[in-house]
Amino acid sequence: MNRREFMSGAASAAVAGALSAGELRAEPVTSEAEPEQKHRGAGPAGGAKHPRAITMWEFSWIERRWPGAGFEDWDRALDELCERGYNAVRIDPFPHLTGADPQKTDIYKTWTLWPEWSTQDWGSPDVNRVTLLPALFEFLTRCRQRGVKAGLSTWFRKDDADTRMTITSPEIMAAHWIRTLELIEKAGLLDTILYTDLCNEWPGEDWAPFMKPLSYGDWDQPASLAWMQKAVALVRERYEQMPLFFSVAAGDTAAFGQHDLSYFDLLDPHLWMAQARGGEFYKLTGYNYERFDNKGYTNLSLKAAETYRARPQYWQDGLTQAIDAFAGVSRQIHMPLITTECWGVVDYKDWPLLEWDWVQELCVLGAQHAAATGRWLALASSNFCEPQFVGMWRDKLWHQRVTAAIKSAEIAPELRQGRLYERL
Repeated sequence: MNRREFMSGAASAAVAGALSAGELRAEPVTSEAEPEQKHRGAGPAGGAKHPRAITMWEFSWIERRWPGAGFEDWDRALDELCERGYNAVRIDPFPHLTGADPQKTDIYKTWTLWPEWSTQDWGSPDVNRVTLLPALFEFLTRCRQRGVKAGLSTWFRKDDADTRMTITSPEIMAAHWIRTLELIEKAGLLDTILYTDLCNEWPGEDWAPFMKPLSYGDWDQPASLAWMQKAVALVRERYEQMPLFFSVAAGDTAAFGQHDLSYFDLLDPHLWMAQARGGEFYKLTGYNYERFDNKGYTNLSLKAAETYRARPQYWQDGLTQAIDAFAGVSRQIHMPLITTECWGVVDYKDWPLLEWDWVQELCVLGAQHAAATGRWLALASSNFCEPQFVGMWRDKLWHQRVTAAIKSAEIAPELRQGRLYERL
């Protein structure tokens, strides 16, 4: 969840046509999907694999466990996830905390976490305490029982000791991740892991404050590139078959073709209409990523829906152009994509005057458009596919329509290999 405007306006031509929240188009959006039909059945076990329908449960899976918060009953949350058609989740195993005690003297420690915000409904709006182990193993076991794969990422949440600030080198970061994966492996759950993302929206100041003055969009700076390559290499030495990468905050899309990222197994671009066209939508609606002040949501309540409905095609084209740009990146560097945060607006919630229909409309468009390119191996439906976003979560039929489109999409033949594809 990037709190900044980091999307570039550069993109290829968009496909015209509005798409309502309750409709899915049958025709392909790009020409690449069509020739793939002849490759049906070419994959392992008698058939080609299809993308995973993934949702971001970040740190909410462990933080939001008070009554009514959405994750107090993991069995119920996961059953409802599967009913909606999803078969993957993206969660934070808190590697800087689970890996902070390599001597195993206190692996069941309770950690005090401080809020990243009070206005958003991801995670906790106030100080909270969590005991990560064995909770992580219990959650992954429930995922495995349902055939749900877990993508690992981290937001490096702030605890009372601000442990994340001890990450002063890629060696330390890698050691934390290796320790975390070793704990999962020892619990017999490594096959449940879909991939490992060493840092969410790297090197954004909210999630990687130890990298200042680097921040959102600075992933291609020399210090960042050297850090990423070293950290991935160290984790790769221990876990050679694990898909590894950093979900970088995008910046200039063209930069992905200007640097050697061959040590990545995939990219996870986070793509929203609200950040396309230089963040124009949020500028018009007066939303500025306020974290402890409701004025941003007040402005959305007053302006967001009418701003979108005044020019829906304009905003839809901005979204599809951003998707097409990353499909082009994928073709250029021959790397698969996933997207776990996406499509309409970055920040939203159940709130007076905030309607879900136009957000769902954009999310259907984004998921369908990306799936049809053949470049995505996992796709989310939105940022808000979690029980605490009641207005979005309760629309089961909508989720089933979107996940059906994702899971029936064809994967480009050249991407039917590699560490991530093998783990689908």
